[in-house]
Amino acid sequence: MNATDRTPADLLRSALAADPARPLVTFYDDATGERIELSVATFANWVAKTANLLQGELSAEPGDRVALLLPAHWQTAVWLLACSSVGVVADVGGDPGAADLVVAGPDALEAGLACSGERVALSLAPLGRRFPTPPAGYADYAVEVPSQGDRFQPYAPVDPEEAALIVAGAEHTGAEVVERARAEAASLDLTGPGSRILSALAYDTWEGLSAGLYAPLASGGSVVLCRHLERLGEDALAKRIESERVTSTVR
Repeated sequence: MNATDRTPADLLRSALAADPARPLVTFYDDATGERIELSVATFANWVAKTANLLQGELSAEPGDRVALLLPAHWQTAVWLLACSSVGVVADVGGDPGAADLVVAGPDALEAGLACSGERVALSLAPLGRRFPTPPAGYADYAVEVPSQGDRFQPYAPVDPEEAALIVAGAEHTGAEVVERARAEAASLDLTGPGSRILSALAYDTWEGLSAGLYAPLASGGSVVLCRHLERLGEDALAKRIESERVTSTVR
């Protein structure tokens, strides 16, 4: 990674320049049987489209707060990096009533209605499918994002010293996210290209976000992000660790 990277979006740009074809996020949902693998290039394309949606269609500006009412999921990771790209604050599990925008999964649609600003709903269905019927009061992410541009340019430079992330009540600047992720990578056995961590941690703590996204991104590694891993037996888990070439695990 580039030593001058100061925001998570910077880390993604450096990863894209270094090796766009390598895996970055592999996601499993053991409740649905879904598996999806996103290379750096594919992930970055989703981030660019989502950032364009945020900035262009939803009129988000640097400093705005986006309540992310979402589980650990590949699309949540996309939204976190899109927020960093625009310069808005990603408030994971935050109060929608105090947010400028809300992004909600199926289990949080009612709670998200407390937001008086723009609201976006994610079905979290396999392959990113849209809702059969759009939820009342929400734009369907799967309907809105495909038409967005594949390249993103922020209207204003993102300040790495401004707030970028709120999780478990703690606020972090973009620079702090990068520095902390880099510092913690070694303790997670993320030692560079080829390092591959399997994480079953939720995204509602720094530890979950670090293991499940930021530390792999900061170290040149990748993550196998598992939702509902408790439904998988130990033998099946051992096979997954072997087949996915996992080098470390956090559960």
